[in-house]
Parts: sequence; C-alpha cells; structure tokens
Amino acid sequence: MSDPALPPGARVHLVGGAVRDRLMGVPEGDRDWVVVGCTPEQMTAAGFRPVGLDFPVFLHPHTQDEYALARTERKSGHGYHGFTFHTGADVTLEQDLARRDLTVNAMALDADGQTVIDPWGGRADLAARVLRHVGPAFAEDPVRILRLARFAARWPDFTVAPETMALCRAMTAAGEVDALVAERVWQELARGLMAARPSRLLQVLREAGALARLLPEVDRLYGVPQRADYHPEVDTGVHVEMVLDQAARLGLPLAARYAALTHDLGKGTTPADILPRHIGHEQRSAALLKPLCERLRVPVDCRELADLVAREHGNVHASASFDAAALVRLMDRCDAWRRPERFDLMLQACEADARGRLGLEDRDYPQAPRLRAALAAAQSIDHQAVIAQARAEGLTGPALGHALHGARIRVVAGLAEA
Repeated sequence: MSDPALPPGARVHLVGGAVRDRLMGVPEGDRDWVVVGCTPEQMTAAGFRPVGLDFPVFLHPHTQDEYALARTERKSGHGYHGFTFHTGADVTLEQDLARRDLTVNAMALDADGQTVIDPWGGRADLAARVLRHVGPAFAEDPVRILRLARFAARWPDFTVAPETMALCRAMTAAGEVDALVAERVWQELARGLMAARPSRLLQVLREAGALARLLPEVDRLYGVPQRADYHPEVDTGVHVEMVLDQAARLGLPLAARYAALTHDLGKGTTPADILPRHIGHEQRSAALLKPLCERLRVPVDCRELADLVAREHGNVHASASFDAAALVRLMDRCDAWRRPERFDLMLQACEADARGRLGLEDRDYPQAPRLRAALAAAQSIDHQAVIAQARAEGLTGPALGHALHGARIRVVAGLAEA
C-alpha cells in the first residue's frame, strides 16, 4: 500500500494476524504494518517517531499507528532476547515474513490492499486447520512454543503439524524453554487461559515437554488417580483440563481461570499409600501455589483468588450440609464481608471444579446460590445497630465482634426456616 507520509519508494503492508483474521472471516485484532524499501534514517526524516527498543518501530506522524521496518534476525544467545536484527532498504517483505512463527501468521496484503502475499502456504494451512512453523527460525525463539499452545487453545479445531511438534520437543530438550523470562511466560499463559478451550494450552505444552519445565506443579498431576465415585475421569491432570474448559464455558475472568488451573496442585504430592484419596490436598495446594506465583510474577488478584480457591474449594463443595454457624465461619475465612466480589468469583471457580468431571459437566451446583443468599442475608444486618445494642448491654472489645458474629448466624439460620 502507498502512504504519502512515507519516504519515496517505501511501501507499507498489512501483515500477520490481521490478514489471517480477515481470511478467516473473523473480526481483525491488532493491525501490524511493515515498511519495506526504507531505512530508519529516512523514516525519522519523514516525521515518523521512533519507539522501538529492540528493533526499529515508528509511530505514524498522523495516525500514530506503529510501523515496523522489514527486518531479518539472527540468533546470538539463549532465550527471548538473544537476537540481533538487521533492517535496511534491501530487506524484502518475503525475508521479513520468513522470520515469523506460523504460516498462518506469515501473510501480507499487497499494495492494492486485496491481494494476499503468501510465500509460506498460510492460506492452505488455514483451509486445512493446521498450525505449522514457517521455517528453521522458529527454533530460535522459545516463546513460540507458548504462542503455538495459545493458538491451539484459541482455535481448538486446528491441529499442530507433526514436524512442528517435533521441533518444539527438540527445543525443549535443548534447554531453550529454561531461558524464558517470567513476564513472557505469564503473558502467553494468561492469553491461553482466556482462550476458547484452555485445556489445549496444557495439552500442547505437555506434548512438547514444555509443561514440565514451565509448570512442573501442574505437569505432575497427570497420571495421579482420584476416587472414581467423585471423579469419573480419575486422572487429576485430565480433571484440571476439564475444569479449565468449564471455566471458559462459564465465561470466567482470568483470575478465576488461573484458580481453576492451580486449585488441585497438592494432589501431585499425595503420598502413594493413601491414593486415590487426597486428604489435606487443599493446604498442600496453597503451599505449592506461593512459589509458583512468585516464579511467574503472577498478578496479585490472580494470586489471592487462586490461594482462596485452593484452600476452600473442598469446604465450598461440602457447604450444602453446613449449618448457619459453619456457613458464617466459611465466609469469615474468605473475608466475604469486605471482599464480596472475590467471594463470588471463588464460587464460580468452585462451580467450574464441580462440573469439570466426566459426565457431570451439566450438573447443578446449589452450593453457590445458597452461599450467595447467606452472604446477602448477613450483609443486610444493620451492623451499627448490633454494635450499639451490644454496647448498651455492657459489651466491649472482642465481645462486640462476637455479637456481630452471632447476629450473622441468626439471620443466616433464618433462611432455612423461611
């Protein structure tokens, strides 16, 4: 495409995901523009403002869109940052596309804005629903294993080309995954968890050998048996996959999906002599969760909800038989009075856990509405009036809190009598 703001002889092409999405007939995501036939100096002279840290990216002087110069790259070290880049007027569009990850992401639009430039067979792979790497350069960036898994979760009807999976396994064996920085791992993991079928994220990472390197606490759940009367799917790893897919089905936000991923980590450390029971796994899950969150630098809201779900999901499931006092104690532990939104997210994650079991995907979960009703009733109490009455009776200090606690129990008990 031509752009009057560009230096003479330079051409700009729409590339990558926007082209792919247009061909798939879905709404286009971020638009990526690549400029060929131009140098960084010429871009700056034409009024484009440089913003790229690792390679030349410029802001358009009028639209403020990001324009990247066509580039080639060469591996110069380990991990995501181990690259040197070359840009210049001599770099072709085909060379730029050759450095991209998957063939479906390595297409561009020609100057007319309609003709697709597809040197690596992306259109054929779109039609065949195949995720295939463009070329050997895929192996130079371990983030691409995560991106592959994330795209597989986004498009669950796509398969991974056998040669691409073989390359991913070789990259993992070579230690490339170990060099990934926490921020990039979390970024791709979070996007994969928010995809249509997040179980595919785990499946592809596991097949590539990368799950054991990135999330060993999750990887060790596979093959761990559970009681078939509670878990017809038996395998704990399969259960986690099913819970994640239920979380997606329920439209849960990232924090709840991360909680779904990590709620049963403790089952991977259950002593073999008590299997398939998992006594005390909730507290073991919470203990394993803390270093995992620190390692991946997980955001605070995701950490806090995951910890709450890990510790309390068994109690939430059992709450159908709780009396009013036990219900109030559960809400106390969850800080439901100050954090009602987080409490509700916990209930949603627990519902995904209850439904993430073979043959039980559509089961009712009466625990959630019962607990919501109990919280609403307890919150309806006039706290100031309760405290004033307690003081009038001569109560002070901790006794005031006990009076409020008792009032909550009484109003929750009244629900069962109504």
